[in-house]
Amino acid sequence: MSDQPTDQLADAPPDGDRLTPYDRAHVTVYLQLLDADTLQIDWKETARRVLALDPNSNFAGAKQCYDAHLARARWMAQHGYRLLLDP
Repeated sequence: MSDQPTDQLADAPPDGDRLTPYDRAHVTVYLQLLDADTLQIDWKETARRVLALDPNSNFAGAKQCYDAHLARARWMAQHGYRLLLDP
């Protein structure tokens, strides 16, 4: 993720307990992932629509990216949202 602009989707979001510019730029993506997960929408459909990935051409990469972003979305929902108010 080094010199990639924060608004572009990375293969994996940051991890750890700090809110990053990437997290701030992708709050909407995280919310969409959480909504789709709650509605039990197939991960492949969510990867296509939300992450603009094609699981048919790169199944393992799309699944890994989806899983990583969903995990970060869950972290944001449980912990990270508190940090959105900090400057």
